[in-house]
Amino acid sequence: MATTHWELYDAIVIGAGIQGCFTAYHFTKNKRKVLLLEQFFLPHSRGSSHGHSRITRRAYPQDFYTKMMEECYEIWAQLENESGTKLYRQTGLLILGRKEEAEFRTTQDNLSKHGVEHKYFNWEEMKRRFPNIQLPPGHGGIWESSGGVLCADKALKALQDLIRQLGGVIHDGEKVTEIKPGFPVTVTTTTRTYQAKSLVITAGPWTNQLLLPLGIQLPLQTLRINVCYWKEKVPGSYGENFPCFVVVFPDLIPHHIYGLPAGEYPGLVKICYHYGNKADPDERDCPSASPDVADVRILSGFVRDCLPGLQPQPAIMECCMYTNQTLHFPLPSHAL
Repeated sequence: MATTHWELYDAIVIGAGIQGCFTAYHFTKNKRKVLLLEQFFLPHSRGSSHGHSRITRRAYPQDFYTKMMEECYEIWAQLENESGTKLYRQTGLLILGRKEEAEFRTTQDNLSKHGVEHKYFNWEEMKRRFPNIQLPPGHGGIWESSGGVLCADKALKALQDLIRQLGGVIHDGEKVTEIKPGFPVTVTTTTRTYQAKSLVITAGPWTNQLLLPLGIQLPLQTLRINVCYWKEKVPGSYGENFPCFVVVFPDLIPHHIYGLPAGEYPGLVKICYHYGNKADPDERDCPSASPDVADVRILSGFVRDCLPGLQPQPAIMECCMYTNQTLHFPLPSHAL
């Protein structure tokens, strides 16, 4: 039976992934009394923010993302400084595709518009500069020098440590069972009941489960993503000096492919398909659920044809959850 905790918080944040941690961090930075709730014990690999690495970049076809990323880089640098932890490694980023494709062209235009350093390499230049990438004829690459790798798990820990140092409270292993709107809002978990002036839900795949008893459903789609790692044939060939990349081949592949240099696992390159299968987050790893590997077949074909220095079958497969919006209005969604 849940006991009542009578302290009134300025805000309760539900979900301690990267969105929830940053939300709680900014509350504490602004001298607000905040409680961050997480249903699983930290750290965990059940949601969308776990693992070692994520791509960060300014190269987007959406203008507002490219514009927004200037401030994002500043915030990451601020977090590194406050936590004393290196979180970002600049590797450079390649957007691979055909210059004639609308998304490829729009991405380049956005970089130019916002003054982001970049270059276009045609097929011959790509072959000369990146001999371990073999593109189809007529394809090239946009080079964005500021792209790189963020250390996802270190970022979560840095934020959680700072939240506590700044006076915030984190309770993990407490699943929310009831939300009662009002002033104050009342949140009941498996162990306690809390009250706050405001509530922020950053629960990713579990968002609509929390909102259903309130008669609210958001246009969200949860996807199970296969996270694949591919072994180098020659150790180091796709390592420290290899860039991150995003593949935009709409005439050949329906969704993006993205990759990061070897580092998370020695000698293994992280290459994933930017789409997956609809999934209940509570049944993601159910033994009876046979995962669809159509995406892995697409990845295998890409690796075989374009990255000949890698074994064309994944050496390790893990999984992650995406929460995507299904309507075009500004809801937060999991991104690279």
